[in-house]
Amino acid sequence: MIKKLFSAPPKPGVYIFKGPKEKVLYVGKAKNLRNRLRSYFQKTAELDMRKSAMVRNIKDFSYVVTNNELEALVLEANLIKQYKPRFNIILRDDKNYPYLKLTVNEEWPRLEVVRKIKKDGALYFGPYVPAGSMWEALSFIRRNFFLRTCKYALDKPMRPCIQHQMGRCPAPCAGLISKKDYMKIVEDVRLFLQGEKKELLSGLEKRMEKFSEELRFEDAARIRDSINSLQQIWESQRVIAPELGDIDVIGFYGEGKGAVFQVFFIRNGIMIGMRDFFLKDTGDISINELLHNFIELFYAKEIIPPDEIILSHRPEGTGTLTKWLKGKKGKRVKIITPVEGKRMELLSMACENAGIIFKNRKQAGFDDVLKTLKERLSLSDIPHSIGALDVSTISGSESVGAFIYWSEGEFKKDMYRHLKIKTVEGMDDYSMMKEIAERVIKNLGDRLPSLMVIDGGKGQLEAAKRAFDEYDMKGTEIISIAKKPDRAFTLNSDEPFDLEDRSPSSLLLKKIRDEAHRFAISFHRKLRDKRLMESPLEKIHGIGKKRRFALLRHFGSIEGVRKASIDEIAGIKGFNKKVAEKLLEELRREQ
Repeated sequence: MIKKLFSAPPKPGVYIFKGPKEKVLYVGKAKNLRNRLRSYFQKTAELDMRKSAMVRNIKDFSYVVTNNELEALVLEANLIKQYKPRFNIILRDDKNYPYLKLTVNEEWPRLEVVRKIKKDGALYFGPYVPAGSMWEALSFIRRNFFLRTCKYALDKPMRPCIQHQMGRCPAPCAGLISKKDYMKIVEDVRLFLQGEKKELLSGLEKRMEKFSEELRFEDAARIRDSINSLQQIWESQRVIAPELGDIDVIGFYGEGKGAVFQVFFIRNGIMIGMRDFFLKDTGDISINELLHNFIELFYAKEIIPPDEIILSHRPEGTGTLTKWLKGKKGKRVKIITPVEGKRMELLSMACENAGIIFKNRKQAGFDDVLKTLKERLSLSDIPHSIGALDVSTISGSESVGAFIYWSEGEFKKDMYRHLKIKTVEGMDDYSMMKEIAERVIKNLGDRLPSLMVIDGGKGQLEAAKRAFDEYDMKGTEIISIAKKPDRAFTLNSDEPFDLEDRSPSSLLLKKIRDEAHRFAISFHRKLRDKRLMESPLEKIHGIGKKRRFALLRHFGSIEGVRKASIDEIAGIKGFNKKVAEKLLEELRREQ
């Protein structure tokens, strides 16, 4: 390893420290790889406790040379997302946030919810965190601005669907609205989502007057109702300051080895969401470095940076960060540390909220509960993350497995997994548990929790243990919880632990077990209901998705297909007489 140190070039790049079994411990970037790598291993190096512990675990390292610091930053962010190294600052929330996408790049635009941003010419509005306000906005738009919801290309005329019959779609598919009138609706939706109140209201009022003059009183009344609804929803919005435009305000509070970031998302001067991030072990990292790491990891998500990011301190490497953010947004992004005015008021509010969240978490006492769990169950370490596995089946039908994840006081739903049982037939709970344990291990790998709770008794526990032993997963400890009465089984004790004592540690384990059971049951019901609601067309060999859509588009319903003649079906593109005969034979046999 010493030889490797001296061969590292004095160029910018990314370095990766590895521990036993090639496990990635830390990913970092450097202007000068040679100097940065040597700084960790020099006897005179002044390292904090966290970095000293990391260096003691390093067994090997590698590096990638880049052309400049900006390339190094991009690569570092991607590698941290991929490996989630133990000694890096990690944002536990790694899911992408929802946006509303207005597909103005299509001939007949529509509005949809997406979590991935593409440079496709569409308009994106968000992020909405939490997503409740987004669903409210979408519901309001669909009640008041009638855009199509289907994804058809609309290159050929077709019969209007039920949305048109319900009065929620103007049916461009059947040519029942002109392109000009449809694009007026699209423009109204854009103005609404961008918060352009005056322009939207003015346009609607002019249209209402025009309809009144033309004696189209029903259309005029509909627009009048939309205006009233708009005024009501705008009154309920949390307007901050329209002149601020699009900004993210990042508040910070740190104490001891923990810290909280609170982000306010403000778009067009309106608060559309907020999100807090709790960092458990920040060590002796300076606030400037923490802010740099946070910005790098947060905006590495599928997220469009705002015009301005408001912070209390200048992060390290601000120049490189702004270049990187500009590349993501397509135009300049300012990083501002205000000293007065509305921005400073918002920043103070975000920092105050971060402090309240930090203290509330501390008072919740999860650390004490987890320490108690470690002692009660004789675990080798404090279980800061806990997963749970459950199997749901009724008479061996539609058997499914579920995995849930708890950490830092809350369930992390982006880590949840549903699994259909593939290799086990009939009622064999032990084999099913072994199968889902194996698949979760393969799926999560290094992201497995430190403690896994198995729903069941000693038999299910032993089945899960066989899976963990086969994959040599020693970093995760396993227990099981049986019902009636609730009790926990461990691998190092023959006697179960009573969970009916209503102690905080028992209640936490039962809460996690119950969440896994709920998640498994919901998936089981969904599959069962889907099977009951399956279209008869799906069971007919040779009738794939395209042919099913073509039939339903042409005849409107399954009953319409049944009543059709062989020649009518054979005349549809992609069909012939042989396929039509077989189709009708199968459909009529099921009646």
